[in-house]
Amino acid sequence: DILRPKKDLALIMQFDSDVNLVQDFTQNHDDLLSGLGRLKAGGSTALHDAVYLAAEEKLKHEAGRKVMVVITDGYDTGSKVRKEEALEAAQRGDVLIYGIGVQTEYSNFPVLKKFAEETGGAFFSPRAKPGEIRDAFRSIREDILGQYSLAYGLNAKKDGSYHAIDIRCNVGGVRVRARKGYYAPKATPAESE
Repeated sequence: DILRPKKDLALIMQFDSDVNLVQDFTQNHDDLLSGLGRLKAGGSTALHDAVYLAAEEKLKHEAGRKVMVVITDGYDTGSKVRKEEALEAAQRGDVLIYGIGVQTEYSNFPVLKKFAEETGGAFFSPRAKPGEIRDAFRSIREDILGQYSLAYGLNAKKDGSYHAIDIRCNVGGVRVRARKGYYAPKATPAESE
């Protein structure tokens, strides 16, 4: 129910000791359900690698709104990529991360929460019950459908550096959730001259 017909695509990646593409981009609901059915938990958890690879290899060159939903216990035990590199890849790719924290004896959610907060997404922590995970997906859908885009011109240098932003609303009763900053584009060689 999250995908809008003829507008949205989804893919499924699994991460344990490795990161694997289970189902490439599709709008076909049955293909996605089949992909979910093939997921198997086990081994270590390469959370940072999964976020980095999804942002860099699958979402970076996609147009439009990019959303990553990460379902995990949050305890990274096997990544080669640092959490800062994973977050930067998501931020540079304009990817919103929504984290669904599945509680286990090893749960550790601070990094997943940071990924969500820094990219303008949200974090949900169900207790691994299917109904609560469904509720988290419903909340994500409502959040995505209720989003507005804000654009503004900058006179910043095109140096690829990170710029923090703070967005506030002067109207009472309005909730603002936005990413914490952005990376400026890098100047092309022609612009540098």
